[in-house]
Amino acid sequence: MTVPIVFDYHAVRQHRTRSVLLQNTLTPLLEATADILLDRLDDVSRRFTSALDIGGRGFIAKALLQRDIPVISLDCCPAQTQQAPSLAVCSDMDILPFKAHSFDLVIAHLALHWANDLPGILRQIRHILQPDGLFLASLPIVPTLQPLRAALENAELALRGGVSPRVSPLPTHYSCVTLMQRAGFALPIIDREILDLRYRSLRALIADLRAAGETNALALRARTSPPRELFAYAAAELESTAEGHFAVPLHMAILLGWAPDP
Repeated sequence: MTVPIVFDYHAVRQHRTRSVLLQNTLTPLLEATADILLDRLDDVSRRFTSALDIGGRGFIAKALLQRDIPVISLDCCPAQTQQAPSLAVCSDMDILPFKAHSFDLVIAHLALHWANDLPGILRQIRHILQPDGLFLASLPIVPTLQPLRAALENAELALRGGVSPRVSPLPTHYSCVTLMQRAGFALPIIDREILDLRYRSLRALIADLRAAGETNALALRARTSPPRELFAYAAAELESTAEGHFAVPLHMAILLGWAPDP
């Protein structure tokens, strides 16, 4: 089966490379989201001896080492692998270069939404897990960034009479349930967490997206510069609230599942 190319991995790597120098401005948010994920791990009573951290920006690997869990980190960006406090591997998100049953724990923190083949990467994760190994992940889901998407679409419709893809597609909570079942994980649990993020300006929101490496990397994105007025129109819509700020909540699905074991 041919996998559609949704994301331009060259752009993804560029954005994540740029974010290395900027993500310290988001440390409280990145630590808070990592803690949400690791709270689930701390609820598990078993002992883990070999972990894979996918896209954890150094935060997850550091936390695992503090828990005395040996860990290898993986990222598609060489500069991000240098943030890892232990051994790290650079590879695209669609290919996991590990043999079967290599790990008893795989954690993917806010990373798998850049995979072109999300069902395939989940099957690969189950393949590299040892029997009774644990998979734990966080994924941004719909309606994350919906206010930004709507404001940009309304602005572009007003200026051009059409829209361009500017915000990445995200899975839904229900689709995460289906994906975990299709990948063959046992006892899957999919929770939802919402972080209430608020901004006073569109400029501040875009600055945070850049710092997180989360700006537009769609393969079908427009390659020409947007109209000069586009972001001014979008900002006027977002910033028109009486409260002086607008909400852009981060909706996360927390995925937990086990590799089957007789």
